[in-house]
Amino acid sequence: MRKNKSITPELCRGARAILGWSQQQLAARAEVARTTVADYELGQIAPQARTLRDLVAALEAGGIEFLSPTENVSRGGVILKWDNGAEPRKQP
Repeated sequence: MRKNKSITPELCRGARAILGWSQQQLAARAEVARTTVADYELGQIAPQARTLRDLVAALEAGGIEFLSPTENVSRGGVILKWDNGAEPRKQP
């Protein structure tokens, strides 16, 4: 998990893709407007810190783990958390 609880638009899109979520699904789970998600992912807005925390919390609750930047991953990354042997999630 990223210590500063901030993500880039690219990490947001990537996390959604891993989960198979639409912008609307993320917006509903984070309790923000879909246009906020869309505009953020396009780099058209810089959401308030609270909005970013809500997006991160929703994605983490869905099973995403954000990786901090390292030497080989300069902008950080995202992975799906190991689910302790549970059945894989089925995408709609």
